[in-house]
Amino acid sequence: MEFSQLRIFQAVAEEGSITRAAERLHRVPSNLSTRLKQLEEQLGVELFLRERQRLQLSPAGKVLLDYAARLFALHDEAHAAVQGGQPAGEFVLGTMYSTAAIHLPALLARYHRAYPAVNLQVQSGPSGELLEGLLTGRLDAALVDGPLELAGLDGVPLCDETLVLISEIDHPPVCTARDVEGRAVFTFRQGCAYRMRLESWFAHYHAAMGRAMEIESYQGMLACVIAGSGVALMPQSMLDSLPGRESVAVHALAEPFACASTWLMWRRGMVGANLNAWIELQQSAGVGLAEPARAHG
Repeated sequence: MEFSQLRIFQAVAEEGSITRAAERLHRVPSNLSTRLKQLEEQLGVELFLRERQRLQLSPAGKVLLDYAARLFALHDEAHAAVQGGQPAGEFVLGTMYSTAAIHLPALLARYHRAYPAVNLQVQSGPSGELLEGLLTGRLDAALVDGPLELAGLDGVPLCDETLVLISEIDHPPVCTARDVEGRAVFTFRQGCAYRMRLESWFAHYHAAMGRAMEIESYQGMLACVIAGSGVALMPQSMLDSLPGRESVAVHALAEPFACASTWLMWRRGMVGANLNAWIELQQSAGVGLAEPARAHG
C-alpha cells in the first residue's frame, strides 16, 4: 500500500467520482481506476459501492479513509520535523464560500510568497461539512462561523461580519421575519451556518419560513432575488462585492442576528509548522489577534 494509492483513494472518496477525482489530481480516469483496483486487490476488500452513478464508501472504505487522513497528517508532521520545523508539505484549509471570496485572497497570496514549500489547498463548503472535515482529519484547519462550543477544537477569530437580508428592490421595509413570512428563501444546503441563523431568525419571530431553495453561489442567490423570487441572507461584505447589488433592497437585522464572527479552527494539539505559520500571518495582517480560545465540551 503506497501513499500515492491512498491519495487517489482519498480523492475518489471525497469526490464520489473517479472522473472528478482525476480532474482534481490532474490525471486520467483510467489510471485512477487501475490504481484503485490494485489497492483493493492488495487489501482483499472492496472499498467502494456503486450507487446511482456515484461511488459510495463501503464499510471497509470508511475505515481506511480515517486511517488515510491520520497517515497523511503524520506524514506532513514528520516532513516538517526533519526540516527543522519549517513549513513544508501539504496544508489543507477549509473555508466558507463568502470568506474564500472576500477575506482569503490577500492572505493566500502572502502565505504563498512566504512559504513556497507548502502545498496549500483550499476547500470551500458549508460550516457543518468543514467541521466534519476537521474532526476526521481531512482538513488541517477551517474558517467557520464561530466561536464554537465543540470539544477537541481550538481557534482564533478572523473577522466579524454584518449579515443582511436582501429582497426585490420594491419590497417594503423588513423589520421582523413576519414581514417575509412564507416567502421562498435562497440559501446554501444543510450544514450552512448562515442558513441555521436564518432559520433561527424566523423561529424567533414565530414566523413560517418559506421553501428553502438551495443554491451554491451568492451570485445565483442575488440573481434570483433581483427577479423577485424570494429573499436571501448574506454578509454585507459579500453583497458589496457582487455586480447587481444596487438592484435589491437591503434590510438590516436586529441583534443577535445581525452579527457573525468567522473563526479559524483546528484540532486541539495539532498545530504543526504549516498551521502555526498561517496563524502568525493572520495575526500580522491585523486579524485574529485574540489569544487562542479553547472550545468547551
